[in-house]
Amino acid sequence: MYETLAFGFGLIEGPRVDDQNRLCFSDVTNGGVYRRDSNGKVETLIPKRRGVGGIAINEGGGIVCSGRNLIYFDEARRTSRELFTEWEGKPLKGINDIQPDAQGSIYCGTLEFDPFANRKPIPGSLFRVDPDGKVTKLWDGIEVTNGLGFSPDRKLLYHSDSGTRAVWVYDVQPDRSVKDRRIFAKLPAGIPDGLAVDAEGGVVVAVPEAGEVMRFKPDATLNKRFKIPAKMVTSLTFGGANLEELYVVTADNSDDSEKKGTIFRMNAEVPGLAVPKARFQ
Repeated sequence: MYETLAFGFGLIEGPRVDDQNRLCFSDVTNGGVYRRDSNGKVETLIPKRRGVGGIAINEGGGIVCSGRNLIYFDEARRTSRELFTEWEGKPLKGINDIQPDAQGSIYCGTLEFDPFANRKPIPGSLFRVDPDGKVTKLWDGIEVTNGLGFSPDRKLLYHSDSGTRAVWVYDVQPDRSVKDRRIFAKLPAGIPDGLAVDAEGGVVVAVPEAGEVMRFKPDATLNKRFKIPAKMVTSLTFGGANLEELYVVTADNSDDSEKKGTIFRMNAEVPGLAVPKARFQ
């Protein structure tokens, strides 16, 4: 069963839990990056920033988040620094989900069109942004980039491509490039959005349209499906003292439409895999 932690938002995205078990999240449609503490208090970290599809906790404080570009927010100074704003002389149109690796770099997928405008997708790319400022393009041709997550041994990178209705997987090379992109799992309903990897290597996926969370075993077998009281289930993350809680965020609430975007929490049957921290200054 689930409990409701917060509601009244637009399209909630980018959930991440920090070392104090505070949940960071964004409101894509209304703007802003927020943080909920263990007592239920919600504070605004970055007001009005729109289109934030991904958040990473930063080592030493602050967060890294997406939007039209990638920024590091220094909470102590209440200032933001741009990390990735253009490629080959052209400004970025948008960055969606992001994922740190063990070296503190950020893997991120770009959006080349407005996904809310019902236009034909223009494929985007996968990049890696290193703490020293180096940006490396890793892959092209991703229809609608969404969730990212590494396997427990860091040798695989999972990537939701909503336009293909599939979760894909790459082999991660020693130099942290990727190769052999291939379909990991096709969804039986809905489209894949945010994802998280659990301690057994299972891939847990938020599924808009179907209003579900689906868990795939490391061999891509679909073994769990959880109905969520929302049609637009946008993302999820693990939290709690031993990562035994699953936070699920949405853009609506089918039990009570007035609650709109909602944050749910439930017990995870399999604990989550700890997510590395970004290492920007």
